[in-house]
Amino acid sequence: MTTALTHESIQHMARAFSRSRVLLTAVELDLFTLLADKPLSAAEAAGRLKSDPRATTILLDALAAMELLEKSNARYRTTRAVVPILTTRGEDSIIPSLMHSAYLWKTWSQLTEVVLDGGPAHRPDTGVNDRMEAFIGAMHVRAVRDAPELVRAVKPGTARNLIDVAGGSGSYTIGFLNASPGMKATLFDLPEVITMARERISGEGLLDRVTLVGGDYNTDELPGGHDLALLSAVIHQNSSEQNMKVYRKTYDALVPGGRIIVRDYVMSPDRTKPASGALFAVNMLVNTRSGNSYTFDEIREGLEKAGFKKVKILKNGEMSSLVEGWKP
Repeated sequence: MTTALTHESIQHMARAFSRSRVLLTAVELDLFTLLADKPLSAAEAAGRLKSDPRATTILLDALAAMELLEKSNARYRTTRAVVPILTTRGEDSIIPSLMHSAYLWKTWSQLTEVVLDGGPAHRPDTGVNDRMEAFIGAMHVRAVRDAPELVRAVKPGTARNLIDVAGGSGSYTIGFLNASPGMKATLFDLPEVITMARERISGEGLLDRVTLVGGDYNTDELPGGHDLALLSAVIHQNSSEQNMKVYRKTYDALVPGGRIIVRDYVMSPDRTKPASGALFAVNMLVNTRSGNSYTFDEIREGLEKAGFKKVKILKNGEMSSLVEGWKP
């Protein structure tokens, strides 16, 4: 154990949710954008939000105590350092990711019931499109930062036809195409996600090099003829049996000599490291029917049963871990 557990540290662990909830409520209300340009009093902010004045004042003071807002002369303004990060128009905005976390709050709050009955947590039918948009936006926030390092680790080399399975808005596809001018790509995802991908890839001027295919990897076959396949943040959503089907479909989508790259958590044999991966398995427990975080042996076994050879870890890096396999 690397840190001593005390009464105080365990209490702190139990109450860590309070800061998280204050931040997420501010994000849901878009408070940081509201207070980015000029300071407002609590009454003025409540008027803009159509919120309760007393409740708004208490929330604003808590945000100021967390140093996310600056308070001076009873007026509040978004701290300059976080304007690019916590406003909807910020150049490095993580708002989509935090909105996704706000949706997760609702399912994580049911964890006790999920452990008792097996889950997943109940999610209301309302707001499905908003949840999907927040989820894809959250994936983009991470992927756009991780893509250059992933491409460097993969070393696409002479690969010319990428298939990005469940590729979201296309951040990794864009990364590969920018690094390999001779490459073309197929992005496969649900039809509603393809609409988002089209907009983002078009904005990058790469639409002429990308084939966008709508479908569900659980029920549909993947387009063939590729020499590189990426499964990024896919396998943790599925059971081992579901992953076997995805591996086999990906195998069939590759030409001989083609390569698969699996990006996900790779857990230690005892499933406790990395700690973030163990907690992410809880996220899968409450939000999916059979998802999990998997060990290297579990991933390797599935890939080998699908026909892949020379399976190895390319990179260890929590969610950015990479496992490689080759089609003979």
